[in-house]
Amino acid sequence: MTAAREVDTPRGPARVTLHRAGSPRGLLLLGHGAGGGVDAPDLVTATAAATAAGFDVGLVEQPYRVSGRRAPAPAGHLDEAWLAVVAAVRPGHDGPLVVGGRSSGARVACRTATTAGAAAVLCLAFPVHPPGRPERTRAPELEAAGVPVLVVQGRSDRFGVPGDGPDRRVVLLDGDHGLTKQHDLLGSAVGEWLATLTR
Repeated sequence: MTAAREVDTPRGPARVTLHRAGSPRGLLLLGHGAGGGVDAPDLVTATAAATAAGFDVGLVEQPYRVSGRRAPAPAGHLDEAWLAVVAAVRPGHDGPLVVGGRSSGARVACRTATTAGAAAVLCLAFPVHPPGRPERTRAPELEAAGVPVLVVQGRSDRFGVPGDGPDRRVVLLDGDHGLTKQHDLLGSAVGEWLATLTR
C-alpha cells in the first residue's frame, strides 16, 4: 500500500510517499539527490528491497522540490526540513529508524542521523567530493554519522568512492554516480543489510 502526504517544515511543505511493508519491523526514510526526484532508479530498487525486508519506506521530497525549484536549498535548510519530516513520520512506526538517500540526500541523512535518533544510515552514491576536486572532501560527513552505515557506490563514480571504515560497509557496483546498473545486487545488498538490523 502506498500513500502520500505533505508535511509542514520550517522551510515549507515537504512531501512523503509511504510504501508500507506487509508486517513492518522498521522504518526507512530516503531523500533524493540535489537535482533529481524520488523516482530515481536506485531509490525505487532500494524501496522494493526494503519493503520486502519488512521496512516501511518513506520517500521524502524536500520543500524546494515540492515548490517546483530544481536548485537545492542550503545544507542547513535541507537538514532542518529533513528533521521536521522525521519528527512527523516516525510516530506509529515500531522497530529501528533507518535514514538515507541518494547523493545529496545521503549527505543530509549522515549529518542528521544522531539528532534524528536513527539506528543506521543507507547511502546511495555518496558524493565524496565534487568531480575533479578531491581536496574538497565531504568524507567527514560520512565519518560523523555516528551509526552503522551502508554505502552503495558505482566503481567509476566521478564524485569519488569511499572506503570501508568503522561501522561502514561499502558495496561497489559497475557504473557511475547514477547507479543505473546491477540493481539486483543493489537490492540484495540493501535487503540483507536491513535484515541484520532487526535480528
